[in-house]
Amino acid sequence: MKNKQYNFEFEVYDSIEDLQKDDAALLQKAREATNKAYAPYSNFFVGAAAKLKDGTIVTGANQENASFPVGICAERVLLSSVSSQHPSESIETIAVSYDNRNGESNKPVSPCGMCRQTLFEYEQRQQKSIRLILGGMEGEVYVIEKAGMLLPLSFTKEDME
Repeated sequence: MKNKQYNFEFEVYDSIEDLQKDDAALLQKAREATNKAYAPYSNFFVGAAAKLKDGTIVTGANQENASFPVGICAERVLLSSVSSQHPSESIETIAVSYDNRNGESNKPVSPCGMCRQTLFEYEQRQQKSIRLILGGMEGEVYVIEKAGMLLPLSFTKEDME
């Protein structure tokens, strides 16, 4: 038997004010995108913003559905928009934020498992890492250099060969 360990480092900032100017602007776009969410069931409004290689900013927001769990998360709305509207541009950075109308929104939000898999595959598809900026409407902010770091032991197309 062998023991293996997986860990990674990420940056923690006290607030949006401590981020680099471009990162703070992208997180602000994600915060604004929460207003485009359709979340009448959970009242958990999530926004995501991507900065593409050419500097274009694209946003997305979660869209719930009464036929739960048919809704789609902000990250997957965003990735679908980018791949449909900007298929030749790679994503450099994605910021994700949320507005929990049932409680506080003061700590970083992390993508769900399905979104982690989708982000990982998008990195593989574009053959380039995607930086993540994770925050709430206030409070600490996490910066993670590669989205795939959130999904150790990932399932890949090679697993189906």
